[in-house]
Amino acid sequence: MRKHIVAGNWKMNNDLPETQDLITSLKRQKQTSNAEVMVAPTFTNLWHANESLRTTPIEVIAQNMHFAKNGAYTGEVSAAMLKSIGVTTVILGHSERRAYFNEDDTILTQKVNAALDHEMRVIFCFGEELADRKANNHEYVVQQQISNALFHLSASAYKHIVLAYEPVWAIGTGETATPDQAQSMHAFIRQTLAAKYGEDLANKVSILYGGSVKPNNANEIFSKPDVDGGLIGGASLKAEDFFAIVNAF
Repeated sequence: MRKHIVAGNWKMNNDLPETQDLITSLKRQKQTSNAEVMVAPTFTNLWHANESLRTTPIEVIAQNMHFAKNGAYTGEVSAAMLKSIGVTTVILGHSERRAYFNEDDTILTQKVNAALDHEMRVIFCFGEELADRKANNHEYVVQQQISNALFHLSASAYKHIVLAYEPVWAIGTGETATPDQAQSMHAFIRQTLAAKYGEDLANKVSILYGGSVKPNNANEIFSKPDVDGGLIGGASLKAEDFFAIVNAF
């Protein structure tokens, strides 16, 4: 059975006191689902968050990392640095990293390799833009993003891979993705994996939805057979909203 996962991406939000307050609120919440719960604070607050949540089921993960082991990469953070403070899962390929920092398939392949070389788990993000969706090119774009960055991996590597589909066209554009559209794409993603690695592997990989999941739509989205959880943005900054999503399974 695939894992249900709900990961909160805090992005560039919350200084240290705000992080402490949110963690305190998270600790007060009651979990009624079997979902694996993760939160991704900013780099400056990773160590504190990990120490504060160490005795809870909530895993602290990183929003990004560099592919190099070390060197002259000012402002970057390596896999070894993350592991040295107890962080063993990283988000890679987020739409904002692709759009604002020009991370392409070649860079992301190197990042995935570096994370796996350090025995880290990867939440690998991908998804089409509005122009791709309107041109009915969305499946091709997603297939290319997955195959270019991940299909060099052996089947055994996928025990460390979680996929996260982000319909970029439905985030902050005024457009809305329906739960059925999410299911359709998730089913296509699983078929893409099956074509490369076989149905047995495809049915074991968790695929998260990253398209503006909120407390009022989480239950319907998570009820879809190929949606295994969510990568949550804004709603993860409020403990009550985040756990309403966590408990939507």
